[in-house]
Amino acid sequence: MERMAQTEQAGREIRPLDGFTVGVTAARRAEELGALLRRRGAEVLHAPALRIVPLADDDELLAATRELIAHAPDIVVATTAIGFRGWVEAADGWGTGEDLLRTLGTSELLARGPKVRGAIRAAGLTERWSPASESMAEVLQRLLDEGVADRRIALQLHGEPLPGFIESLREAGAEVVEVPVYRWMPPEDIAPVDRLIDSVLAGGLDAVTFTSAPAAASLLRRAEERGILEPLVAAFQKRVLPACVGPVTALPLQAHDVPTQAPERFRLGPLVQLLCHELPARARPLPVAGRRMEIRGHAVVVDGELRPVAPAGMAMLRVLARRPGWVVPRAELLRALPGAGRDEHAVETAMARLRTALGVPTLIQTVVKRGYRLALDPALDGPKYGE
Repeated sequence: MERMAQTEQAGREIRPLDGFTVGVTAARRAEELGALLRRRGAEVLHAPALRIVPLADDDELLAATRELIAHAPDIVVATTAIGFRGWVEAADGWGTGEDLLRTLGTSELLARGPKVRGAIRAAGLTERWSPASESMAEVLQRLLDEGVADRRIALQLHGEPLPGFIESLREAGAEVVEVPVYRWMPPEDIAPVDRLIDSVLAGGLDAVTFTSAPAAASLLRRAEERGILEPLVAAFQKRVLPACVGPVTALPLQAHDVPTQAPERFRLGPLVQLLCHELPARARPLPVAGRRMEIRGHAVVVDGELRPVAPAGMAMLRVLARRPGWVVPRAELLRALPGAGRDEHAVETAMARLRTALGVPTLIQTVVKRGYRLALDPALDGPKYGE
């Protein structure tokens, strides 16, 4: 069966994320994100770091809605399509839907981007303006340029912090009413989050995606509760790619000096494309024993063929690849093996399995009485294989 699977693999093109494992922390649209990642070859570990309180059950949203109906705002800033639609649907459920739409119709509606603009029009309303950049900074600048003194502004929150946005409006003299269409709460089952954190620390993940700042903050908070925040941060800094849908989402991680990556367009598709570029780029190809070898998260690509490798084999291969061509003693390889104890025979057993998995035993040479080395071809280690 294994030989048959390898034969089938050899016949198809390597996808960008084949051999990589990606963690998904999203609670909303997690299935969509997971499907996009799997379609490009990734294995996905889903661990929702938050849960969303249903809008119809949210007392804070109900109170804000009643306040706005009683005292209509001059300006309404709509930030997300799903949030705006959910707000209107929740109001319908409370029997105040028509009153809310009537109130919004008398206000100046600003839409952050094209999706929320579509939601506004689907509700029978018309926005006055929408920024081309989909940036809340541009929305804020327009409001400040027009002047907001003594004006009442309703701001539909979207589950992420808006640093300085509300404060700037209030300092300019506006009255700001916050409309909390999303309520983020800790997940009811924390076990998946713990598994994701443990996988990051154990080297089982190549990247973790974040689609909201509260999710990033929740993951860090859980690691702090367990007393393992420092090693988690170190793993993100050195090995695991934190991929954020946008700069606001990245703020909790950046507060811990974690470098993050984000696409130019703050959407799931561009986020996946970012991973398709960044993860393969981290897997530097090596010319070994006349073959082209590329080490990925849980697999190795040998001359265009994906070869799955067990965790023990990957652990040893990574040690060998730190200094390709150099001899690595058995004792050092033994320390890399998970749960191997002190028996160096475990290295020989794992090495035999690794060579079988790679399909080309000569990729790794045995150096008698010294250890093992990757059979690097120094003359070929140039632009064709490297940078």
